[in-house]
Amino acid sequence: MPGTVVVGTQWGDEGKGKLTDILAEEVDMVVRYQGGHNAGHTIVVGEQSFAVRLVPSGVLHPGTVNVIGNGVVVDPRILFGEIDTLEARGIDTSNLVVSGNAHLVMPYHQELDVLFERHLGKNKLGTTKGGIGPTYADKALRVGLRVQDLLDPKIFREKLEVVLKEKNAILAKVYNRLGPTADDICDEYLGEIAPRLKPRIVDSVNLIHEALEAGKDVMFEGAQATFLDLDHGTYPFVTSSNPVAGGACAGAGVGPRHLDRIIGITKAYLTRVGSGPFPTELFDDIGDGFVDRGHEYGVNTKRRRRPGWFDSVMLRQAARLNSLTEIFITKLDILDPLPTIKVCVAYEIDGKRVTHMPYHQSDLHNAVPIYDERPGWQSDTSSCTTMEELPAAARDYILFLAEQGGVPVSYVGVGPERKQTIRVA
Repeated sequence: MPGTVVVGTQWGDEGKGKLTDILAEEVDMVVRYQGGHNAGHTIVVGEQSFAVRLVPSGVLHPGTVNVIGNGVVVDPRILFGEIDTLEARGIDTSNLVVSGNAHLVMPYHQELDVLFERHLGKNKLGTTKGGIGPTYADKALRVGLRVQDLLDPKIFREKLEVVLKEKNAILAKVYNRLGPTADDICDEYLGEIAPRLKPRIVDSVNLIHEALEAGKDVMFEGAQATFLDLDHGTYPFVTSSNPVAGGACAGAGVGPRHLDRIIGITKAYLTRVGSGPFPTELFDDIGDGFVDRGHEYGVNTKRRRRPGWFDSVMLRQAARLNSLTEIFITKLDILDPLPTIKVCVAYEIDGKRVTHMPYHQSDLHNAVPIYDERPGWQSDTSSCTTMEELPAAARDYILFLAEQGGVPVSYVGVGPERKQTIRVA
Protein backbone atom coordinates (compact mmCIF):
# COMPACT_ATOMS: atom_id res chain seq x y z
CA MET A 1 0.00 0.00 0.00
CA PRO A 2 1.53 3.37 -0.99
CA GLY A 3 2.38 5.96 1.66
CA THR A 4 1.48 9.63 1.96
CA VAL A 5 4.00 12.38 2.64
CA VAL A 6 2.95 15.67 4.25
CA VAL A 7 5.50 18.40 3.55
CA GLY A 8 5.65 22.16 4.02
CA THR A 9 6.13 24.17 0.83
CA GLN A 10 7.38 27.43 2.36
CA TRP A 11 9.54 28.27 5.41
CA GLY A 12 7.54 26.23 7.90
CA ASP A 13 4.54 27.08 10.08
CA GLU A 14 2.15 26.28 7.21
CA GLY A 15 -0.11 24.05 9.29
CA LYS A 16 1.32 20.56 8.74
CA GLY A 17 0.17 19.43 12.17
CA LYS A 18 -3.46 20.18 11.33
CA LEU A 19 -3.50 18.13 8.14
CA THR A 20 -1.54 15.29 9.69
CA ASP A 21 -4.04 15.17 12.54
CA ILE A 22 -6.95 15.14 10.07
CA LEU A 23 -5.45 12.39 7.93
CA ALA A 24 -4.40 10.38 10.99
CA GLU A 25 -8.03 9.32 11.33
CA GLU A 26 -7.65 7.54 7.99
CA VAL A 27 -4.19 5.99 8.38
CA ASP A 28 -2.70 3.28 10.56
CA MET A 29 0.71 4.81 11.17
CA VAL A 30 2.30 8.28 11.27
CA VAL A 31 6.08 8.48 10.86
CA ARG A 32 8.14 11.57 11.62
CA TYR A 33 11.16 11.34 9.31
CA GLN A 34 13.52 14.25 10.12
CA GLY A 35 14.21 17.25 12.34
CA GLY A 36 14.15 17.48 16.10
CA HIS A 37 12.39 19.54 18.74
CA ASN A 38 13.22 22.66 16.71
CA ALA A 39 9.91 22.08 14.92
CA GLY A 40 6.55 22.80 16.51
CA HIS A 41 3.18 21.53 15.30
CA THR A 42 -0.06 22.87 16.74
CA ILE A 43 -3.22 20.75 16.69
CA VAL A 44 -6.54 22.30 17.69
CA VAL A 45 -9.46 20.05 18.65
CA GLY A 46 -12.53 21.92 19.79
CA GLU A 47 -11.48 24.14 22.66
CA GLN A 48 -8.22 22.30 23.22
CA SER A 49 -4.87 23.12 21.61
CA PHE A 50 -1.95 20.69 21.61
CA ALA A 51 1.60 21.73 20.73
CA VAL A 52 3.98 18.91 19.83
CA ARG A 53 7.60 19.07 18.76
CA LEU A 54 8.94 15.52 18.62
CA VAL A 55 5.80 13.45 18.99
CA PRO A 56 4.13 12.75 15.60
CA SER A 57 0.84 14.56 15.05
CA GLY A 58 -1.16 11.32 14.94
CA VAL A 59 -0.83 10.91 18.70
CA LEU A 60 -4.38 12.14 19.35
CA HIS A 61 -5.79 9.04 17.63
CA PRO A 62 -5.63 5.93 19.88
CA GLY A 63 -5.54 3.46 16.99
CA THR A 64 -2.65 5.13 15.18
CA VAL A 65 0.94 3.95 15.64
CA ASN A 66 3.29 6.94 15.93
CA VAL A 67 6.92 6.43 14.92
CA ILE A 68 9.87 8.74 15.49
CA GLY A 69 12.03 7.63 12.57
CA ASN A 70 15.75 7.10 12.16
CA GLY A 71 16.21 10.50 10.51
CA VAL A 72 15.08 12.40 13.61
CA VAL A 73 17.41 13.70 16.32
CA VAL A 74 15.92 13.13 19.76
CA ASP A 75 16.36 15.00 23.00
CA PRO A 76 14.92 12.47 25.48
CA ARG A 77 14.19 15.13 28.07
CA ILE A 78 12.07 17.08 25.62
CA LEU A 79 10.37 13.87 24.48
CA PHE A 80 9.49 12.83 28.03
CA GLY A 81 8.18 16.33 28.74
CA GLU A 82 5.82 16.07 25.76
CA ILE A 83 4.69 12.59 26.77
CA ASP A 84 4.00 13.69 30.34
CA THR A 85 2.05 16.74 29.16
CA LEU A 86 -0.07 14.72 26.73
CA GLU A 87 -0.82 12.00 29.26
CA ALA A 88 -1.71 14.57 31.91
CA ARG A 89 -4.35 15.81 29.47
CA GLY A 90 -5.77 12.32 28.96
CA ILE A 91 -3.94 11.40 25.73
CA ASP A 92 -2.76 7.78 25.48
CA THR A 93 0.85 7.64 24.21
CA SER A 94 1.31 3.87 24.38
CA ASN A 95 1.44 3.71 20.57
CA LEU A 96 4.48 6.01 20.40
CA VAL A 97 7.79 4.34 19.48
CA VAL A 98 11.29 5.57 18.67
CA SER A 99 13.77 4.26 16.11
CA GLY A 100 16.88 2.73 17.59
CA ASN A 101 18.85 4.42 14.80
CA ALA A 102 17.69 7.95 15.64
CA HIS A 103 20.49 10.12 17.03
CA LEU A 104 20.53 11.57 20.53
CA VAL A 105 20.78 15.27 21.29
CA MET A 106 23.37 15.54 24.05
CA PRO A 107 23.97 18.33 26.59
CA TYR A 108 27.12 19.49 24.82
CA HIS A 109 25.21 19.86 21.55
CA GLN A 110 22.91 22.42 23.13
CA GLU A 111 25.79 24.28 24.78
CA LEU A 112 27.69 24.49 21.49
CA ASP A 113 24.58 25.58 19.60
CA VAL A 114 24.01 28.52 21.95
CA LEU A 115 27.66 29.57 21.91
CA PHE A 116 28.11 29.29 18.14
CA GLU A 117 24.95 31.30 17.42
CA ARG A 118 26.11 33.99 19.83
CA HIS A 119 29.54 33.96 18.20
CA LEU A 120 27.99 34.70 14.77
CA GLY A 121 26.56 37.98 16.08
CA LYS A 122 24.68 39.90 13.38
CA ASN A 123 25.21 36.96 11.00
CA LYS A 124 23.35 34.55 13.27
CA LEU A 125 21.29 31.84 11.58
CA GLY A 126 18.27 32.12 13.87
CA THR A 127 18.42 28.59 15.27
CA THR A 128 16.26 27.49 18.19
CA LYS A 129 19.48 26.76 20.13
CA GLY A 130 18.23 23.24 20.87
CA GLY A 131 21.38 21.48 19.73
CA ILE A 132 19.85 20.17 16.50
CA GLY A 133 22.57 21.36 14.11
CA PRO A 134 25.47 20.10 16.23
CA THR A 135 23.74 16.72 16.58
CA TYR A 136 23.38 16.35 12.82
CA ALA A 137 26.98 17.51 12.42
CA ASP A 138 28.17 14.73 14.73
CA LYS A 139 26.03 12.26 12.81
CA ALA A 140 27.82 13.24 9.60
CA LEU A 141 31.19 13.11 11.37
CA ARG A 142 30.26 9.61 12.61
CA VAL A 143 30.84 10.47 16.25
CA GLY A 144 27.17 10.71 17.27
CA LEU A 145 25.37 8.58 19.81
CA ARG A 146 22.22 6.79 18.73
CA VAL A 147 19.15 5.77 20.68
CA GLN A 148 20.18 2.11 20.45
CA ASP A 149 23.43 2.94 22.31
CA LEU A 150 21.34 3.45 25.44
CA LEU A 151 20.75 -0.32 25.42
CA ASP A 152 24.48 -1.06 25.81
CA PRO A 153 26.05 0.94 28.68
CA LYS A 154 29.59 -0.12 27.75
CA ILE A 155 29.27 1.06 24.15
CA PHE A 156 27.52 4.24 25.25
CA ARG A 157 30.34 5.22 27.62
CA GLU A 158 33.08 4.32 25.14
CA LYS A 159 31.55 6.46 22.42
CA LEU A 160 30.81 9.28 24.85
CA GLU A 161 34.37 9.43 26.19
CA VAL A 162 35.79 9.66 22.67
CA VAL A 163 33.55 12.54 21.63
CA LEU A 164 33.83 14.40 24.95
CA LYS A 165 37.59 14.81 24.49
CA GLU A 166 36.93 16.94 21.42
CA LYS A 167 33.81 18.74 22.67
CA ASN A 168 35.27 19.73 26.01
CA ALA A 169 38.46 20.92 24.34
CA ILE A 170 36.40 23.19 22.08
CA LEU A 171 34.31 24.45 24.98
CA ALA A 172 37.40 25.21 27.06
CA LYS A 173 39.81 26.61 24.45
CA VAL A 174 37.38 28.43 22.16
CA TYR A 175 34.58 29.49 24.47
CA ASN A 176 36.25 29.37 27.90
CA ARG A 177 33.57 27.02 29.21
CA LEU A 178 33.81 23.94 31.39
CA GLY A 179 32.23 20.98 29.62
CA PRO A 180 30.19 18.13 31.15
CA THR A 181 31.83 14.97 32.48
CA ALA A 182 31.19 11.46 31.21
CA ASP A 183 30.02 10.44 34.67
CA ASP A 184 27.41 13.18 34.82
CA ILE A 185 26.03 12.33 31.38
CA CYS A 186 26.03 8.58 32.04
CA ASP A 187 24.21 9.08 35.33
CA GLU A 188 21.42 10.90 33.50
CA TYR A 189 21.27 9.05 30.17
CA LEU A 190 21.94 5.52 31.40
CA GLY A 191 20.51 5.83 34.89
CA GLU A 192 17.36 7.85 34.22
CA ILE A 193 16.64 8.07 30.49
CA ALA A 194 17.50 4.55 29.27
CA PRO A 195 15.09 2.62 31.56
CA ARG A 196 12.19 4.85 30.59
CA LEU A 197 12.92 4.95 26.86
CA LYS A 198 13.80 1.25 26.44
CA PRO A 199 10.18 -0.01 26.07
CA ARG A 200 9.65 2.39 23.17
CA ILE A 201 12.83 1.59 21.18
CA VAL A 202 12.12 -0.36 18.00
CA ASP A 203 13.52 -1.43 14.65
CA SER A 204 11.54 1.27 12.87
CA VAL A 205 12.44 0.23 9.33
CA ASN A 206 11.10 -3.26 9.90
CA LEU A 207 8.01 -1.91 11.69
CA ILE A 208 7.17 0.48 8.84
CA HIS A 209 7.68 -2.13 6.13
CA GLU A 210 5.57 -4.67 7.98
CA ALA A 211 2.77 -2.11 7.96
CA LEU A 212 3.21 -1.34 4.27
CA GLU A 213 3.40 -5.02 3.33
CA ALA A 214 0.23 -5.69 5.31
CA GLY A 215 -1.62 -3.12 3.20
CA LYS A 216 -1.84 -0.53 5.96
CA ASP A 217 -1.87 3.20 5.29
CA VAL A 218 1.29 4.97 6.42
CA MET A 219 1.77 8.73 6.52
CA PHE A 220 5.21 10.36 6.62
CA GLU A 221 5.34 13.68 8.42
CA GLY A 222 8.07 16.21 7.75
CA ALA A 223 9.16 18.99 10.07
CA GLN A 224 10.19 22.49 8.95
CA ALA A 225 9.65 22.90 5.20
CA THR A 226 11.02 22.88 1.66
CA PHE A 227 12.89 26.18 1.80
CA LEU A 228 14.52 25.27 5.09
CA ASP A 229 15.93 22.12 3.49
CA LEU A 230 19.69 21.77 3.95
CA ASP A 231 20.27 21.26 0.21
CA HIS A 232 17.38 23.11 -1.41
CA GLY A 233 16.53 25.89 1.01
CA THR A 234 17.82 29.44 1.38
CA TYR A 235 21.23 28.30 2.63
CA PRO A 236 22.75 29.01 5.14
CA PHE A 237 19.46 30.11 6.72
CA VAL A 238 18.13 26.56 6.75
CA THR A 239 17.70 23.60 9.05
CA SER A 240 20.21 20.73 9.34
CA SER A 241 18.20 17.99 7.63
CA ASN A 242 16.10 17.34 4.52
CA PRO A 243 12.40 18.15 5.01
CA VAL A 244 11.61 17.64 1.29
CA ALA A 245 9.51 14.60 0.44
CA GLY A 246 12.57 12.66 -0.68
CA GLY A 247 13.89 12.98 2.86
CA ALA A 248 11.22 10.50 3.92
CA CYS A 249 13.05 7.78 2.03
CA ALA A 250 16.27 8.16 4.01
CA GLY A 251 14.68 9.36 7.25
CA ALA A 252 12.20 6.48 7.48
CA GLY A 253 13.96 3.78 5.45
CA VAL A 254 11.48 3.37 2.61
CA GLY A 255 11.95 3.36 -1.15
CA PRO A 256 10.34 5.93 -3.49
CA ARG A 257 7.83 3.44 -4.90
CA HIS A 258 6.01 3.44 -1.56
CA LEU A 259 5.33 7.18 -1.81
CA ASP A 260 2.73 8.18 -4.37
CA ARG A 261 0.71 10.84 -2.56
CA ILE A 262 2.69 13.98 -1.70
CA ILE A 263 0.61 16.70 -0.07
CA GLY A 264 2.18 20.16 0.09
CA ILE A 265 0.99 22.43 2.89
CA THR A 266 0.72 26.00 1.61
CA LYS A 267 -0.29 28.95 3.75
CA ALA A 268 -2.45 31.53 1.94
CA TYR A 269 0.25 34.11 2.65
CA LEU A 270 3.87 33.75 3.75
CA THR A 271 5.75 33.86 7.04
CA ARG A 272 9.32 33.21 8.02
CA VAL A 273 11.10 32.92 11.38
CA GLY A 274 14.67 34.06 11.80
CA SER A 275 17.11 35.40 9.24
CA GLY A 276 17.26 34.90 5.49
CA PRO A 277 15.95 36.35 2.21
CA PHE A 278 12.23 37.06 1.87
CA PRO A 279 11.29 38.82 -1.40
CA THR A 280 7.61 39.44 -0.54
CA GLU A 281 8.13 40.50 3.08
CA LEU A 282 5.77 43.17 4.40
CA PHE A 283 6.68 45.90 6.88
CA ASP A 284 3.29 47.64 6.99
CA ASP A 285 -0.12 47.39 8.62
CA ILE A 286 -1.12 44.55 6.28
CA GLY A 287 1.80 42.44 7.50
CA ASP A 288 1.01 43.32 11.10
CA GLY A 289 -2.55 42.18 10.43
CA PHE A 290 -1.31 38.80 9.21
CA VAL A 291 0.70 38.41 12.41
CA ASP A 292 -2.13 39.51 14.71
CA ARG A 293 -4.97 37.59 13.07
CA GLY A 294 -2.87 34.54 12.28
CA HIS A 295 -1.18 34.44 15.72
CA GLU A 296 2.13 34.26 13.91
CA TYR A 297 4.50 33.50 16.76
CA GLY A 298 6.77 30.48 17.00
CA VAL A 299 5.35 27.43 18.80
CA ASN A 300 8.70 26.85 20.53
CA THR A 301 10.50 30.18 20.57
CA LYS A 302 7.48 32.55 20.66
CA ARG A 303 9.40 34.71 18.17
CA ARG A 304 7.32 36.97 15.93
CA ARG A 305 7.20 35.60 12.41
CA ARG A 306 8.03 37.82 9.46
CA PRO A 307 4.93 38.22 7.23
CA GLY A 308 4.60 38.61 3.46
CA TRP A 309 2.45 38.08 0.40
CA PHE A 310 2.08 34.66 -1.22
CA ASP A 311 4.97 33.71 -3.51
CA SER A 312 4.06 31.54 -6.52
CA VAL A 313 7.72 31.24 -7.54
CA MET A 314 8.36 29.34 -4.33
CA LEU A 315 5.32 27.13 -4.82
CA ARG A 316 6.43 26.15 -8.32
CA GLN A 317 9.87 25.22 -6.98
CA ALA A 318 8.34 23.27 -4.11
CA ALA A 319 6.15 21.36 -6.56
CA ARG A 320 9.28 20.37 -8.49
CA LEU A 321 11.38 19.42 -5.49
CA ASN A 322 8.69 17.34 -3.82
CA SER A 323 6.74 15.96 -6.80
CA LEU A 324 3.60 17.37 -5.20
CA THR A 325 0.39 15.60 -6.14
CA GLU A 326 -1.85 18.11 -4.33
CA ILE A 327 -1.79 21.08 -1.98
CA PHE A 328 -3.60 22.07 1.20
CA ILE A 329 -4.07 25.84 1.46
CA THR A 330 -4.26 26.90 5.10
CA LYS A 331 -5.31 30.09 6.87
CA LEU A 332 -7.41 31.44 4.02
CA ASP A 333 -9.55 33.17 6.64
CA ILE A 334 -6.67 35.47 7.63
CA LEU A 335 -7.13 37.25 4.29
CA ASP A 336 -10.86 37.85 4.92
CA PRO A 337 -10.71 41.62 5.70
CA LEU A 338 -8.53 42.65 2.76
CA PRO A 339 -10.00 44.62 -0.17
CA THR A 340 -7.05 43.66 -2.39
CA ILE A 341 -4.66 40.72 -2.23
CA LYS A 342 -1.29 40.53 -3.94
CA VAL A 343 0.33 37.36 -5.26
CA CYS A 344 3.95 37.28 -6.39
CA VAL A 345 3.96 35.60 -9.83
CA ALA A 346 7.60 36.27 -10.82
CA TYR A 347 10.75 38.13 -9.77
CA GLU A 348 12.62 40.93 -11.46
CA ILE A 349 16.35 40.25 -11.24
CA ASP A 350 18.82 42.56 -12.99
CA GLY A 351 16.03 43.91 -15.14
CA LYS A 352 14.82 40.48 -16.23
CA ARG A 353 11.57 38.71 -15.42
CA VAL A 354 12.28 35.36 -13.73
CA THR A 355 9.54 32.79 -13.06
CA HIS A 356 11.69 30.14 -11.40
CA MET A 357 13.63 30.15 -8.14
CA PRO A 358 17.14 31.54 -8.74
CA TYR A 359 19.87 29.17 -7.63
CA HIS A 360 22.32 31.94 -6.65
CA GLN A 361 21.85 33.50 -3.23
CA SER A 362 22.73 37.02 -4.41
CA ASP A 363 19.99 36.89 -7.04
CA LEU A 364 17.43 35.85 -4.44
CA HIS A 365 18.52 38.60 -2.06
CA ASN A 366 18.12 41.15 -4.86
CA ALA A 367 14.89 39.76 -6.31
CA VAL A 368 12.05 42.27 -6.65
CA PRO A 369 8.60 40.62 -6.60
CA ILE A 370 6.26 41.11 -9.54
CA TYR A 371 2.70 41.07 -8.26
CA ASP A 372 -0.69 40.16 -9.62
CA GLU A 373 -3.39 42.00 -7.69
CA ARG A 374 -6.50 40.00 -6.88
CA PRO A 375 -9.81 41.31 -5.48
CA GLY A 376 -10.48 40.45 -1.85
CA TRP A 377 -13.78 39.16 -0.55
CA GLN A 378 -14.11 41.09 2.73
CA SER A 379 -16.39 38.55 4.36
CA ASP A 380 -16.04 35.85 7.00
CA THR A 381 -15.03 32.44 5.64
CA SER A 382 -14.38 30.72 8.97
CA SER A 383 -17.74 28.91 9.02
CA CYS A 384 -17.68 27.78 5.37
CA THR A 385 -17.73 24.01 4.94
CA THR A 386 -17.79 23.67 1.15
CA MET A 387 -16.19 25.46 -1.80
CA GLU A 388 -19.62 26.62 -2.87
CA GLU A 389 -20.09 28.47 0.42
CA LEU A 390 -16.90 30.48 -0.08
CA PRO A 391 -17.19 33.93 -1.68
CA ALA A 392 -16.49 33.91 -5.42
CA ALA A 393 -13.31 35.96 -4.98
CA ALA A 394 -12.00 33.44 -2.42
CA ARG A 395 -12.68 30.56 -4.81
CA ASP A 396 -10.92 32.45 -7.58
CA TYR A 397 -7.92 33.06 -5.30
CA ILE A 398 -7.65 29.34 -4.50
CA LEU A 399 -7.86 28.38 -8.18
CA PHE A 400 -5.29 31.04 -9.09
CA LEU A 401 -2.77 29.64 -6.60
CA ALA A 402 -3.36 26.13 -7.93
CA GLU A 403 -2.83 27.37 -11.49
CA GLN A 404 0.35 29.20 -10.52
CA GLY A 405 1.78 26.14 -8.79
CA GLY A 406 0.56 23.64 -11.36
CA VAL A 407 -0.85 21.47 -8.56
CA PRO A 408 -4.53 20.85 -7.68
CA VAL A 409 -5.92 21.92 -4.32
CA SER A 410 -7.43 19.14 -2.23
CA TYR A 411 -8.07 20.93 1.09
CA VAL A 412 -8.60 24.51 2.25
CA GLY A 413 -8.26 25.60 5.87
CA VAL A 414 -10.49 28.43 7.13
CA GLY A 415 -9.56 28.26 10.81
CA PRO A 416 -7.39 26.33 13.27
CA GLU A 417 -9.89 23.61 14.24
CA ARG A 418 -10.26 20.23 12.52
CA LYS A 419 -13.80 21.04 11.44
CA GLN A 420 -12.65 24.28 9.78
CA THR A 421 -11.34 22.39 6.78
CA ILE A 422 -12.94 22.24 3.35
CA ARG A 423 -12.35 19.11 1.28
CA VAL A 424 -12.13 20.22 -2.33
CA ALA A 425 -11.82 16.74 -3.84
